[in-house]
Amino acid sequence: MAPTIGVDAAQIREKALADLLAILEGVRGKKTLVLDQSLSGPIGLFAKFSVLQDYGVDKVHWLHDTPGDITQKNILYLARCTPKNAHLIANQVKHYGKIPGQDADCSAFFVPRRTLVCEKILEEEGVVGDITIGEYPLYFVPLEADLLSLELEHSFQELYLHKDYTSIFYAAKALMGIQQKHGLFPRIIGKGDNVRRLVDALLRMRSEVTVDDALNPFALTPSPTIENVIIIDRETDFVTPLLTQLTYEGLIDEIYGIKNSKIEVDASLVGNPQQNVLAGSSSTSASSPPPQIGKKRTVVLDSSDKLYEDLRDTNFAIVGNLLNKVSRRLQADYEGRHQAKTVTEIKQFVSKLGGLQAEHQSVRMHTGLAEEIMNHTRSDLFNKSLEVQQNLAAGSDAPTQHENIEELIYRGAGIEQVLRLLCIESCVGAGLRPKDFEFFKREILQAYGYHHILTLDALEKLQLLQPRTAAANARTSYSSLRKLLRLIVDEVNEHDPDDISYVYSGYAPLSVRLVQCVIQKQYLQMTTKGSKGVGGGPDVNAVGAGSTGWKGFEEALRNVKGKTVDEAQSGEDKAVRARMILNGQNEKRMTIVFFLGGCTYTEIAALRFIGRQQEGKRKILICTTSIINGSKMIQSALVN
Repeated sequence: MAPTIGVDAAQIREKALADLLAILEGVRGKKTLVLDQSLSGPIGLFAKFSVLQDYGVDKVHWLHDTPGDITQKNILYLARCTPKNAHLIANQVKHYGKIPGQDADCSAFFVPRRTLVCEKILEEEGVVGDITIGEYPLYFVPLEADLLSLELEHSFQELYLHKDYTSIFYAAKALMGIQQKHGLFPRIIGKGDNVRRLVDALLRMRSEVTVDDALNPFALTPSPTIENVIIIDRETDFVTPLLTQLTYEGLIDEIYGIKNSKIEVDASLVGNPQQNVLAGSSSTSASSPPPQIGKKRTVVLDSSDKLYEDLRDTNFAIVGNLLNKVSRRLQADYEGRHQAKTVTEIKQFVSKLGGLQAEHQSVRMHTGLAEEIMNHTRSDLFNKSLEVQQNLAAGSDAPTQHENIEELIYRGAGIEQVLRLLCIESCVGAGLRPKDFEFFKREILQAYGYHHILTLDALEKLQLLQPRTAAANARTSYSSLRKLLRLIVDEVNEHDPDDISYVYSGYAPLSVRLVQCVIQKQYLQMTTKGSKGVGGGPDVNAVGAGSTGWKGFEEALRNVKGKTVDEAQSGEDKAVRARMILNGQNEKRMTIVFFLGGCTYTEIAALRFIGRQQEGKRKILICTTSIINGSKMIQSALVN
């Protein structure tokens, strides 16, 4: 038997597609697919419409209040399992049942599972006999080879505002699926109250599987390829996502909003995909008219674009230089056509031409994006906001920043921008002073409207913006952690970084520092004592003298909000030895880092930086409930 490889995103993508096609195949003949619009992005990452057509899908309609004009007899609903969607499906089934001469055959598949609540709604609406009910177990959606997301875009709001723990159950099911395929996580390490709930659900699922597979001795034994899973509750570190992201990918997300690895930009930025433009030439093909100004185009941002893969995790300060280098190299490659004299040399150049043109198109697009981002980052409002953020994160006296925040309000800055700054001050300083809290509350209501009293109330419930009296208990103490985990780094080399702090130009994300507490113990211990981590600094691959879990960082953990989790999982000795013999011994182990409540692109960049430091010894797989940023956090509370 071949050695078992670690968790493979390609296999997860293939299984998700196979499960979808099996559902389509189960509904015979031509069919109309009625799709929950929130699923179109995730499904579009692994299933093209042409493939769906091959399996009988005639048209795709969104699941709306108003039923679509459907001509096919077979109607297949694919929707997230929510009461709202169940009511919409029931109303549409009743609508199609009333149309004379239309004998509709309806099926509804809920994602990622069918629930008793949705079945009860369909029963009460009187349509259970008219519809076939099933489920489509879509949990992790691979965004990249090292990034899996549940794509639960409202998970932050549900977890921390509505106290709805559905996403915890889905996270447990997704992680349990990995354990069933690759073996138990030998160690589950985490921080946060919701992590405790997730781990309890995971252990309960393990015991249920063990009972079901009692006769199979290899059913659940510790994985030979996965070393541990580290789970971070977003609640332990609200400050990191509230800060403005300063990597290229992070700033694209801040300005354009990346959704399912796609953004919408002005067509003039991207250009015409059929354009065959040689470097240095200003002429365009007569058959390729210039793109219309104001027209939007969707752009996919993933590792299939090699230039984007190189740029995305870098600090935006150096993106211009990198693009310039690539442009010069492309220019030199195009000039090579003049040196091609023989037929063989011309043939070699022509064979490279397609790749050069694709790369040229990529450079053109990213140069346009970088220019747009630069226009944004050069604005006075952006720089004033960034200055306040960095001063608050570094521990400056909060009242000294109030004048700048007031100025932003008076100059008409967006309410999200102002609330982000106040939330950062509240989280870093364990709340605002009561008189400051009341002052800004009054200013915001007068400047942006009195309906935002509900917004401020929601932010209090989220524990993002509170008066100090209410916030004093059980909050993450950033003032203590700045020194204990060296969250602020004064000298940052953005061109050749030696620490994760480069992603915020001087602030090291607390969430990723917590990961380093587990997998880079010696490096972090030396770093917090003042070592720069280069030259005679610590070995970034060292993990301490055999210590595991959180050992060595107990004091730091006492200053982080929430319960501390460290669970070891073991199996029967004979089964463990047998699995290791069958699968071989892999020196390179995998660490799964799971963010419960969402993570940012800067945290992903920081973890990839650690992965490059430990290349050859450890692979890091990043998992999350969703991708978030500060604006999305504020929007979860915002009342329009």
